[in-house]
Amino acid sequence: MNRLLFTIFLFLPMAMNAQQKNNPVKFFSSPAVAPVKGYSQAVEIDLGSSKMILLSGQVPLDVDRKIVGIGDMGLQTAQVFENIKKIIEEAGGTMDDLIKTVIYTTDISQIPKFREARDKYINLKQPPISTLVEVKKLFREEVLIEIEATAVIKK
Repeated sequence: MNRLLFTIFLFLPMAMNAQQKNNPVKFFSSPAVAPVKGYSQAVEIDLGSSKMILLSGQVPLDVDRKIVGIGDMGLQTAQVFENIKKIIEEAGGTMDDLIKTVIYTTDISQIPKFREARDKYINLKQPPISTLVEVKKLFREEVLIEIEATAVIKK
């Protein structure tokens, strides 16, 4: 029994360390965008020859947590896509790796301005799949748009 306990206590830390090294999921937050508390900005999932990056909802905040483009859907959309771009680039990808977006807006009538700004960032020949949802309110009254994004990046 003592040998068994000794063996378990000897190899358990090594097994736990190996499991952590083999974990295909890595959570991260980028210093290039507004800092957040209580959640990660992104998660990287190892898929073998590529990796999937899931981004939490990005909002039109600059790195100093100031809202960009109050009242202007085009400016807010551009800031959101700048944030998405920075996180994807930090993970080793480009905006061509963007495969999906989920857009939440408080004013669906502003979508033409959204599209005009978005189209400067996405691959228009192979645009990402998208979902658009109008909501009553986002986390601050002045915020008109929030976008979740997914990218798949070749290793």
